[in-house]
Amino acid sequence: MVSKADARLVGVSRDQVIDVCMERAGFPQWTPAPDLPALGGKTETDWRYGIHDAALAAKRGYHPDAAEQIAYDKAMMAGAVDKSGADPKAEESCALSASGTVPAVVASDLVQKIKADSFKESVKEPQVVAAFAQWSSCMKAKGYSYSKPMDAGDDPRFNDPYTVTDLEIATAKADIACRTQNHVEKTWFDAESALQTKAIKANQSALAFVKTANEETVAKAKSFATARR
Repeated sequence: MVSKADARLVGVSRDQVIDVCMERAGFPQWTPAPDLPALGGKTETDWRYGIHDAALAAKRGYHPDAAEQIAYDKAMMAGAVDKSGADPKAEESCALSASGTVPAVVASDLVQKIKADSFKESVKEPQVVAAFAQWSSCMKAKGYSYSKPMDAGDDPRFNDPYTVTDLEIATAKADIACRTQNHVEKTWFDAESALQTKAIKANQSALAFVKTANEETVAKAKSFATARR
């Protein structure tokens, strides 16, 4: 896997290459879409297993921080409208040519499959099943009826992106309290990590190829960035 910092470096470098190409193609006003600001979970386990920030949940339930949501929406609107009048074919051609200087990060189907499979199988592991049952009992005692931790955050009553209800906040607070009490995050993480480790060992050669390709991509991006200084 490529780190977020390296992925951003590759993205910025590719944008710069494409920008120069577009100017040469007769579209000097073209600019790459802005990077989207952070929104939602702060850790991998937040994104994978659900909320864990009690202070935020007390204000926003299962919703992201309000200021983050506003900034994200503004960036989405800014990036969605291309006012340059650039020819889409020219942009596509420049994106393809950029790969000769800074290739895109390899999006490995195998890596995605390992991540998807490990998540799916982890919830069947005995220790995770037990942790979920304990969490569910804890929630039941607080007046909420959910079988699994992800069910609470997925409750359709909390789907409106711009409305946070008292019920949602109360549910989220109870959810985190029960997660903490029953060590759901660690139990789930440990179980899934073991499954991923097993899958990685079984696919070492293929994963090594992906790793090498991405290391070469990052190296090219760093070289490009250094040359532009």
